[in-house]
Amino acid sequence: MITSLTHTHHKKRKQTWVERAHWGHLSPSLYSEATTSKMPPPTEELDKDILCPICMQIIKDAFLTSCGHSFCYMCITTHLRNKNDCPCCSHYLTSNRIFPNFLLNKILERNYARQAAKNASPYEHLRQALQQGCEVSVKELDSLLTLLAEKKRKMEQEEAERNMRILLEFLCCLRKQKLDELNEIQTDLQYIKEDINAVERQRIEICRAKDRCSLKLRMFADDPNSQFVTQSGPIASKKKWVHAQFNDLQDCYLQKRRNWARQAYKEEERDTDIMNGEGYNPGLEDFKSVLTNFTRYSRLRAVAELRHGDLFHSANIVSSIEFDRDDELFATAGVSRRIKIFEFSSVMNEPADAHCPVVEMSTRSKLSCLSWNKYTKNHIASSDYEGIVTVWDVTTRQSIMEYEEHEKRAWSVDFSRTEPSMLVSGSDDCKVKIWSTKQEASVLNIDMKANICSVKYNPGSSIHVAVGSADHNIHYYDLRNISQPLYVFSGHQKAVSYVKFLSSNELASASTDSTLRLWDVKDNLALRTFRGHTNEKNFVGLTVNSEYIACGSETNEVFVYHKAISKPAARHKFSTDLENDGDDAGSYFISAVCWNSDSPTMLTANSQGTIKVLVLAE
Repeated sequence: MITSLTHTHHKKRKQTWVERAHWGHLSPSLYSEATTSKMPPPTEELDKDILCPICMQIIKDAFLTSCGHSFCYMCITTHLRNKNDCPCCSHYLTSNRIFPNFLLNKILERNYARQAAKNASPYEHLRQALQQGCEVSVKELDSLLTLLAEKKRKMEQEEAERNMRILLEFLCCLRKQKLDELNEIQTDLQYIKEDINAVERQRIEICRAKDRCSLKLRMFADDPNSQFVTQSGPIASKKKWVHAQFNDLQDCYLQKRRNWARQAYKEEERDTDIMNGEGYNPGLEDFKSVLTNFTRYSRLRAVAELRHGDLFHSANIVSSIEFDRDDELFATAGVSRRIKIFEFSSVMNEPADAHCPVVEMSTRSKLSCLSWNKYTKNHIASSDYEGIVTVWDVTTRQSIMEYEEHEKRAWSVDFSRTEPSMLVSGSDDCKVKIWSTKQEASVLNIDMKANICSVKYNPGSSIHVAVGSADHNIHYYDLRNISQPLYVFSGHQKAVSYVKFLSSNELASASTDSTLRLWDVKDNLALRTFRGHTNEKNFVGLTVNSEYIACGSETNEVFVYHKAISKPAARHKFSTDLENDGDDAGSYFISAVCWNSDSPTMLTANSQGTIKVLVLAE
């Protein structure tokens, strides 16, 4: 009888373990409900009785005082180093009157064990049960293994389904992307086909007209057998130049063609409705103009040179060089503390050693920037290293206005084209100031967070100003609301050293990250990035006209970019006198550049004080 009862009790114990293991594996919630009645109160309910009165955490390594209070050993010993009383009842207490609380430590250990068991996974329950030697039959193990195998298969199927779903989504996205690319390529091919047909038609008409002209010329020629030979050299050179820049030209063509197609779609016009007189799509006509201008020039040729230095000033860096309103005079300024005015025609026509300034004006400080007034021919503004902005009368060689509100070096100054009495300046004091030649104090002040390197009025507006800043951004302000910029153009990785307008909508910027960037200030768009020159620490100059952007380089070279192509269209390196310059030859850099309006001619100067007139050539 006793043996039977023992066997029955042992069987019940094994069955309870198997059921508990099944519950823990199949449903943690069922397992929790089945064991809640047998578990001690949770830790949250015990915390109020087992918290250390000093650190207010569950007691660790409990010690009991003679007055009956328990604390963490580290807490009470630290307290008794400073005071000899109980933190709870203020009873006199020393370190000799505290003792290990074995009972509380056992309770805490059990509490930790219960917490660990409560947070353990079903796998941990099963592992612990097996380690504790719980007996189980082979049949029960087979049942459990079958259950585990089914669970494993289900989890593997779910994981496989998730992976397939991800793979399917990826393939669908890839198909959509490739279909979009295919549609775009097919559309581009249609554009190219249309343009090839249009160009072929136009070429045939030109060839026929040329043949008629050639026939007439032969009729008037003395030698009836004379032949007109086509020069293949320039054509071969231009083809080579096109292939060298093929990727940029391709991007330019597709961009212009797509832009015109989008405009036509918006206006609900067909391509045949927007053809020009020659049968070209306007997008193709735009690209033809770019290609013509781009292949017209491939190099820069020096046509004149002069030295800016003199016997009394060894510092020759030219910081700024600018043409006047009519491109008859140009002014130079720099660290020599002098503004020199030269006649451009004299520089072009007279020997190099005969170039003397027609006007020379001395200043108190080194000069950073010049700006001619485009309305009053004899007025020119300068900014200097002491923060003074000065307006000069070239005829009298005297200053007519001096503005001394800037607290640090002023880097840039610019006259407004549409309101010639207004000018703007920017300084290291993080301020942009608007001035009027009709009053002595500034008209407007814009406080910014970083140093100002360059300022420029929009040529078509007296209320819009672009500001190049040391915070790597270009801030475009509407002066009617200076609380915040109208746009902030971001993209440069270092300080923006120059800003210049090609037109009312196009703005070029230069930075010491060795890039130039082109922006659309009307639609707030980044248009293009130009790379090729080197500019990491110096002001190397920036100049623009309607088609070309030019800048200097710390390699003592001048670089010219077409605004539609990101690679250089031409470059010119200043030569150095190795015998006289020695080790300093490698440190020279281009410091100032200026186009002669929309002509292919420009003025350039370097840190050695050499000024050259360069012309774009084939």
